Amino acid sequence: MKLYYKSGACSLSPHIVLLEAGLPFTLEAVNLGTKVTDSGVDYTTINPKGSVPALQLDDGRVLTEGPAVVQYIADQKPESGLAPRAGTFERYQLMELLNFITSEVHKSYGPLFNPGAPAEWKATAKDTLQKKFKWLNGFLGAKPYLMGEAFTVADAYLFTLLGWAPRVGVDLSGHPALTAYVARVAARPKVHEALKAEGLVK
Repeated sequence: MKLYYKSGACSLSPHIVLLEAGLPFTLEAVNLGTKVTDSGVDYTTINPKGSVPALQLDDGRVLTEGPAVVQYIADQKPESGLAPRAGTFERYQLMELLNFITSEVHKSYGPLFNPGAPAEWKATAKDTLQKKFKWLNGFLGAKPYLMGEAFTVADAYLFTLLGWAPRVGVDLSGHPALTAYVARVAARPKVHEALKAEGLVK
């Protein structure tokens, strides 16, 4: 498998999941400005949407959209525990979390990464994120991970997005469960490996 990624983008989530699952894969960076990969390929021939991540399977098929990609990876190694078994209630709870993270958290960052967004729009986005983080802080509570004791693909995704907060001036200090959670996830060896591979830590 090959993961197309941009350092520090949401593609960090499947990068973490691939390492946690112990599956063989290669990485290829994408310049999202030019839509050209490190090997000089027009990325829109891989993913016409032009966004990351894209996971290219060994048979050439391509899967896009982070929540779908991470579930596919987890299902290739069910014994990893990265996702509950398909068809169980717990799997739908995982999907519920992934949907919340992608639609309520991920998309709320949009104005903050848009240099042309008006200041009022950015302020509203920050307020929205704080409300989502307040809910997540309460939901997480004393649990080590979103689903309880087990680290899942939802944690890889949320950790990635929480890592964006300092870059856009969103303060997490009012959410102690979340700040402890970020430190806990960052301390996982495979998470550190992914961060190091993307040049995000030394």
